[in-house]
Amino acid sequence: MDAKLKQESPPDMARKEGMRLLARASFEELNAAWEALADKPDVSPVRGPETGLVMVRGRIGGGGDAFNLGEATVSRATVRLSTGEIGHGQLLGTDKQRARLAAIFDALFQRDANRAAVEALHRQIASRIDAEDRRTAEETAATRVDFFTMVRGDD
Repeated sequence: MDAKLKQESPPDMARKEGMRLLARASFEELNAAWEALADKPDVSPVRGPETGLVMVRGRIGGGGDAFNLGEATVSRATVRLSTGEIGHGQLLGTDKQRARLAAIFDALFQRDANRAAVEALHRQIASRIDAEDRRTAEETAATRVDFFTMVRGDD
């Protein structure tokens, strides 16, 4: 089947968005959410956590020929919960414990009993990211120069 023709289902899209947010979560956010869980399932590693390199590829103008931009360090982990769900966590950097926690929360997201708690964590992470993006945009806007409104000084 052509990958472009395959449509993602809403649960798959929600999980994909959740994994994106978990990859940007801080260790403190993930650890606090894990500690707050009342019914922690047993977790066993399937793979990792481990750290390695991936090749980052780019395209000029977003649509040109692909080229190798360089390498990026990533950490990943795969875990299985005692209830059978398998979770995956991948993130930039070398924080193996953060990758493991991200994998655990990906697996917990698949359980109806824990989905609400994981969605609350997703909202918390998204809120922090939005606040950081807003602050960066404000700092950038303060240094912006509008050249079309500058006065030349000619009389």
